Amino acid sequence: MNPTTTLLILSSLATGTIITASSFHWFMAWIGLEMNTLAIVPIISKQHHPRATEAATKYFLTQAAASALILFSSMMNAWQSGMWDITQPTNQTSSILLTVAIAMKLGLAPSHFWLPEVLQGTTMTTALIISTWQKLAPMTLMCLTMNNLSSTTLILMGTLSTCLGGWGGINQTQTRKIMAYSSIAHLGWMATISTMMTNLMLLNLAIYMLMTTSMFTMLILTKSKTIQNMTTTWALSPTLTVTALLTLLSLAGLPPLSGFMPKWLIINELINQNLIITTSVMTMSTLLSLFFYLRLTYTTSLTLAPSTPNTTYKWRLTPNPSLPLTTTIPGSLLTLPITPILTQ
Repeated sequence: MNPTTTLLILSSLATGTIITASSFHWFMAWIGLEMNTLAIVPIISKQHHPRATEAATKYFLTQAAASALILFSSMMNAWQSGMWDITQPTNQTSSILLTVAIAMKLGLAPSHFWLPEVLQGTTMTTALIISTWQKLAPMTLMCLTMNNLSSTTLILMGTLSTCLGGWGGINQTQTRKIMAYSSIAHLGWMATISTMMTNLMLLNLAIYMLMTTSMFTMLILTKSKTIQNMTTTWALSPTLTVTALLTLLSLAGLPPLSGFMPKWLIINELINQNLIITTSVMTMSTLLSLFFYLRLTYTTSLTLAPSTPNTTYKWRLTPNPSLPLTTTIPGSLLTLPITPILTQ
């Protein structure tokens, strides 16, 4: 792709998110979402491959339907109240429509089917953008409209997302699909706590983005598209292999790594709200996610030389140091000790 075109598309992508995040008018928020969608579609389809075209089509149709629902919800609200302000109270029908639309934008269950297919059909870098940057605009809308969203619907969708994120990832061998189901499970935790404590949702989002960015950066550096590719990662860089091990365990939410902090705080708050059954289901579903994270760690780091995997070794070239990796690794592994500071 032409560098000027790439710069234009990436700036449009960033501008769309910023417009949505900084707007208090429904129409401007919708314009930002549309800019975001139209900018990412050529990035997804830039590979001249039928799978990339299929992924771009699925992404566009899903996001267009969600944007239409958001516009329809805001128009219904404006028709009855005469106001287009995002923070104004809405009626019940508009509230449910808006909740479903934001869930579709994020990839929450049961409207999550597009996310694994889109990530599998595109490059690792684009999958990273979809898993991190593309979540910011819908999350901002969720924060702005928290008083208007249907809390029961969000809690149900969040619980279902954590379950399906674990179940769906167990049977996968493609790393992009595993990261997609991991994203669905993490978003389920965020959606569940968003109705009670928005600051915990934002903390979870920040930790999730750090962990996902560092994991995708490692997959890009080692060119690991399947679990089989990851079995010979140690031949490229033993240090990167150990870092991948710790990042995967942090994604699983094991102490004393950073991924444990948001889960710990969310479980604590859910118990305080007497949502014992919801907390139990979400905690048990985390064990499903833990299974495929441990499988990845086993094949990547726990079967070191002189083991004899039935795969072709990669050419021993040490990957160049990556700025995104070096800046996100400390945050994705070492933030648990500063939990009291972040929760004040």
